[in-house]
Amino acid sequence: MGRNNKKYYKDMHQQAYDILVSMQSFGESKKEAIANGTDKEKIFSHNTYKTYWKHTKYFIKYVQEQHPEVTTIKKAKKYVNEWLQVRVDQGLSAWTIQTEAKALGKLYGINPDDPDYFQPPKRNRQDITRSRVDRARDKHFSVSNNDELIKFCKGTGLRRSELASIKGKDLISRSEIEMELNQLNLLENLTPEEVKRLNILKDAMRFESEYYINIENGKGGRKRISPIVGKNIDQIVERMKNTPEDKKVWEYVNSNADIHSYRADYATEIYKKYARNIEDIPFDRVNKGTGKKFQSEVYACRKDESGKKLDKAAMLLSSKALGHNRIEVVANNYIRGL
Repeated sequence: MGRNNKKYYKDMHQQAYDILVSMQSFGESKKEAIANGTDKEKIFSHNTYKTYWKHTKYFIKYVQEQHPEVTTIKKAKKYVNEWLQVRVDQGLSAWTIQTEAKALGKLYGINPDDPDYFQPPKRNRQDITRSRVDRARDKHFSVSNNDELIKFCKGTGLRRSELASIKGKDLISRSEIEMELNQLNLLENLTPEEVKRLNILKDAMRFESEYYINIENGKGGRKRISPIVGKNIDQIVERMKNTPEDKKVWEYVNSNADIHSYRADYATEIYKKYARNIEDIPFDRVNKGTGKKFQSEVYACRKDESGKKLDKAAMLLSSKALGHNRIEVVANNYIRGL
């Protein structure tokens, strides 16, 4: 019986599961994979894998219900765009549809520049509803009962997965960063890992903070040191210090907590602290076409934020504290109320 039985076959769930599992490359360098052209058949983050698997199962369920004659993932491919259009018609957000397009694109090896790749609706800032208005799930979340968690999140900007994994030992002071930085600067032949650590330490020193959180396993396995900011620094530091080194700071993180909103508050706090007045930023470049000077360190917002200008240097600090590298990310998704 089982696999020795000629009638045995894998259902579509198992077929898709095997494909996605074979792509798991957790811990590998995405940058190196892009350089050598192997990134398209790899998944570098466990969270990304879980997200892709979840949306793949939605697609399989649709095919099984609407096209029961299809029994293989290969034959189901022709219904990908049909399914995604159904999702558009259901009124799902552009973010969700784009995620589903990426998930199925990864499953079938369909790249965004391929003619067959589904073109989801464009994602606009004004379309973001979560974290801006009350949602049904907010009714199941008590702000007063989770006061300390909220303050901790707004002061550290951690992602949900990072909150669930940080331990007492991850608190690090500015003096400890300076000491480690000096030790590495004394070395002549640094290993690649030591070079990465040196850059992380240098980034941390760009913030005027006394305490930081050392994040060893951020999104995509990236490491960073993020400053603790805001009016609740003492409370956050005290909780970290009172947590044994090898114990989690948060054994439980309420699933209804609006983590993205707290990260946005954190990003905005950092931006405000370091942003220069736009009029004080020098006109340091010359447009070759018009001959007019312009401010290369000023970011001009687009679309619904058109007309707003931001300080690129402060945006970069905010981005690095969150664990991102592109200033567009904080402009479009985090910095608010300016």
